[in-house]
Amino acid sequence: MADVTIYHNPDCGTSRNTLALIRHAGIEPTVIEYLKTPPSKETLRKLIAAIGISVRQLLREKGTPFTDLGLADPKWADEQLLDFIGQHPS
Repeated sequence: MADVTIYHNPDCGTSRNTLALIRHAGIEPTVIEYLKTPPSKETLRKLIAAIGISVRQLLREKGTPFTDLGLADPKWADEQLLDFIGQHPS
């Protein structure tokens, strides 16, 4: 079985439920609290490639500074969006 890692936010119900499901399956994952230990740009690039989405698709809007930072604007390139994620991991 492959090692399992979860980038976790203990204040997020979805994250808590996902962690519970993983553990219910008998797997004890590596838990990284991404608000305390944000992933590097290189790690983000690898994760995005592994799940087959764009940087923009990774962005969350609800409960984040998405609107305040104007991240919906298509002018932001992937590298700039990765910088924003590093500065605001929520």
